[in-house]
Amino acid sequence: MTIPAEMRAARLDVAAHRLTVETVPVRLPGAGEVLVQVKACGICLSDVHIIDGSLPVRLPQLTLGHEAAGLIAALGPHVPGWAVGDKVVMAGGRSCGRCRNCMRGHPNERCLAYEIMGAHFDGAWAEYVVVPYQALSLVPDHVPFEQAAILADAVSTPYAGLVDRAALRAGESVGLWGIGGLGVHAVQVARMVGAAPIIAIDPLPAARERALSFGADAAFHPTEDDVPAEVARLTGGLMLDLTVDLFGSNAALAQASRCTARFGRTLMVGLSHEAIHLGPGAIFGLRSQSLLGHLGYRKEHLDQLVALVASGRLDVSKSISDVMSLEDVAHGVEQLTSKRGNPIRLLVAP
Repeated sequence: MTIPAEMRAARLDVAAHRLTVETVPVRLPGAGEVLVQVKACGICLSDVHIIDGSLPVRLPQLTLGHEAAGLIAALGPHVPGWAVGDKVVMAGGRSCGRCRNCMRGHPNERCLAYEIMGAHFDGAWAEYVVVPYQALSLVPDHVPFEQAAILADAVSTPYAGLVDRAALRAGESVGLWGIGGLGVHAVQVARMVGAAPIIAIDPLPAARERALSFGADAAFHPTEDDVPAEVARLTGGLMLDLTVDLFGSNAALAQASRCTARFGRTLMVGLSHEAIHLGPGAIFGLRSQSLLGHLGYRKEHLDQLVALVASGRLDVSKSISDVMSLEDVAHGVEQLTSKRGNPIRLLVAP
């Protein structure tokens, strides 16, 4: 595969909050790295927060995008088992290699300063991106690039949160607050695991309808409906084994906590700068409840999801709301910010 000297990339001027598509040099991979020709990359709400400054980054300029799939274009030295032309999806981060846990030989699951693609180093809103070979998962030919790409956050983050962090089991009841790009996949994951009932909470009628179409058993408005009473009705008074805030709001988290059963778990997936207030600590303690924080996923989760999609156990085809050119990425950011058209996942195809 011929590697060009230059490429197009969506670059963010962090201080000015200005996103422009520019021509930049193609960086060749170093030891342990691969160069991937990007075929699809998702537009995530965290990208929006980096652009508007509510999610701070340290680099003055940056190529965004952390949810990508493509073809290996070149291999750096010391890259075993991979070949030019392999179809891959990339985990959206890398171990720092410098913290005490990395130095002790626990880089992936224990890194203390994990670096996120498109936040700590250049991401995949570009024609090419360089990543560590350990970030790659092989994608079968019959799985479209767009579906493979969204596995690397929109699906893997709720999957890891529900299945691993919160240990959701078949037959357990679950409530999901916020049915956006993460929440709609949380509905699918909960259904695939065998949770029952699955209750969705969102203020948008379209989001509630979407939750039902993706497998939720009931959907409610967080303020117009008496959510705790409805949960009690649907669970015979037992309340929910697992409640999940996918929106990132203390109001959602507090309501979720009120709907949590004795010995139940509340999982925080959505990010918020708000202080946490869940009500009287005595009730939380007497009911032996757990509050769990969660961020991202591990590489093994991405591998599992590729297998689930490839085998037909998980269908994410309905999650692709639109695919646009790299030159139109700013329009995609605006559409996601305004929720115009109620998209699940928008992607760019460089």
